[in-house]
Amino acid sequence: MEDKRTVFIIGAKNIGMYGGYETFIDMLTLMHQDQDQFQYYVITKKNGHSKMDETKLNGVTVIDEDTFIYHNATVKKIHVPQIGPAQAIIYDFDALKYCISYAKENHLVKPIFYICSCRIGFMYKKLVKQIHEIGGTVCLNPDGHEWKRAKWAAPVRKYWKESEKRMVRYSDLMVCDSVNIEKYIQEEYKDYHPHTTFIAYGSDLTPSTLKDDDPAFLEWLEKHDVRPKEYYMCCGRLVPENSFEIMIREFMKTRTKKDFVLITTVYPKLQEELEKKLHYSKDKRIKFVGPVYNTQLLKKIRENAYANFHGHTVGGTNPSLLEALGSTDVNMLIDVPFNREVGLEAAVYWTDVEGNLARRIDEVDHFTKQQIEDYSQKAKARIRDAYNWEYIASEYEKLWMSL
Repeated sequence: MEDKRTVFIIGAKNIGMYGGYETFIDMLTLMHQDQDQFQYYVITKKNGHSKMDETKLNGVTVIDEDTFIYHNATVKKIHVPQIGPAQAIIYDFDALKYCISYAKENHLVKPIFYICSCRIGFMYKKLVKQIHEIGGTVCLNPDGHEWKRAKWAAPVRKYWKESEKRMVRYSDLMVCDSVNIEKYIQEEYKDYHPHTTFIAYGSDLTPSTLKDDDPAFLEWLEKHDVRPKEYYMCCGRLVPENSFEIMIREFMKTRTKKDFVLITTVYPKLQEELEKKLHYSKDKRIKFVGPVYNTQLLKKIRENAYANFHGHTVGGTNPSLLEALGSTDVNMLIDVPFNREVGLEAAVYWTDVEGNLARRIDEVDHFTKQQIEDYSQKAKARIRDAYNWEYIASEYEKLWMSL
């Protein structure tokens, strides 16, 4: 342990729930759990929405009420004041301060601070200075365009943009998970001569360990009254920029007899708003089925979907898209640069123009077996060639050892 370099990871609320960073940390620590050159120290939320719940993870060793070991990584939970949207800023700030103090107290040699997202720009310069004073390196994953997210009011979006600007300016290295994000950073902040590198998120092509007759899968099918290859699906956070409203509205216009299964964390308020706008409950094909935390069951559900919708419009390389490409035959992506970059010719694309997605669904609903197989093979090739976890993990290992 003493000879290992410590890599602090800051910015993910938890491990195991839906979210880009959450999925990334889960897989990165898994792929690196047997290496002996560096030690991960992950900071998560102890309280509030999307808090860390280690009881949902397998193979956890509890150290105390705030600390546990997972994939040989130390995971620390910190308390976050529940003050609305600003809590994300306080969380990142307190997490980074904690890591700096921990590094000082334990006399860590050349620690690496990997910060996910750009939320603490106005306090960042001082914190980076403290890190440099102890011989540390600051790496930033700028994520996607947080300042474009529809859930934020205009003043908040303005804050995110300015925060991003400052964090790009003072970080030692930006690790971009998307070619388009790296291009944006280089062009938008060229006056700062940002040091960037590209490492995508990863995925895998390993089939689910569950058999077709596994009780867990059969129980899920029965509970939600769906049949294999007779449902469209999407999986992700129920937030405006993930296009749930568009997908539901357009699906309701189609003639398909298949169901639409929405796998997402339960947000009653947002679902009520969608119901008021769309009255989707009158369409028995629309099925909110809640979250699925069993990764093998989720993979099995993806494998048995007729097609997968991906409506994420903000961000870089999204893990749920990669997982779907690796498991689902036909993937239907909203046409934005980030998704095109990943899917290339392996997906069907749609826009937010009214009627567009409905037409595409009716087309896909009548695909021949050969068309379905062609898309499936192209999707698997994208993961195998550009996004496999072994390659991504090896890139991060080389990065950590080079700093």
